[in-house]
Amino acid sequence: MVDFSLKGKVALVTGGTYGIGFAIAKALAEAGAKIAFNARHRDGIDKAVADYKALGIEAYGYVCDVTDERQVQELVTKVTEEVGHVNILVNNAGIIKRIPMCEMSAEEFRQVVDIDLNGPFIMSKAVIPDMIKQGGGKIINVCSMMSELGRETVSAYAAAKGGLKMLTKNIASEYGHYNIQCNGIGPGYIATPQTAPLRETRADGSRHPFDAFILAKTPAERWGTPDDLAGPAVFLASNASDFVNGHILYVDGGILAYIGKQP
Repeated sequence: MVDFSLKGKVALVTGGTYGIGFAIAKALAEAGAKIAFNARHRDGIDKAVADYKALGIEAYGYVCDVTDERQVQELVTKVTEEVGHVNILVNNAGIIKRIPMCEMSAEEFRQVVDIDLNGPFIMSKAVIPDMIKQGGGKIINVCSMMSELGRETVSAYAAAKGGLKMLTKNIASEYGHYNIQCNGIGPGYIATPQTAPLRETRADGSRHPFDAFILAKTPAERWGTPDDLAGPAVFLASNASDFVNGHILYVDGGILAYIGKQP
């Protein structure tokens, strides 16, 4: 029998306050895991704890900046003491700055790379030693289609997510013999509050040009939802994926397989 149960496991989800991170944490909780998550600000923590509670999920929230090694180590220590040893780490926290490359400052580029790539590096190396002691663990990095593709205005994001794809493969290579599986999830275009303006119907009844573009590029002919990531996340967090390592599972409705409709 395939074992998808996460009963008795502790999952730490970075940026698990809303959107994709919240949906993944919710799915892991429904599979039996205890949930810990972080955010940079207390108000985000408090709101998310209430949102989890409304779903019947007891989640433990902590203020932590994933780019600060000292804060991250303190976070992992607190989670271990208050919730339990971290068996599953989901590196979800991230940002994007949509700025043409030649208009983007080096500081802005570094900020994206720091959160989207250095953050998962810092988080992973904070939990790996204890995972080794516990006999194994699961690390899930939230990558992107921009781990494979480029697009206008997202040079920093694509560089960071491409790097995260290779960090995923390297963690698998370096620590696989400790029974640690590190894989990635690559979401396609997901319907979240952040993308809502791109999906609004215009006053004349027409679709937003970007909405029409995405539907034309997606064989599923729809945007994804955060819940579309639930099954893949549970799979990669569970014993069902014990021989899957260094893999990026793209949940994109088929975009990466498709050239798109002829105009």
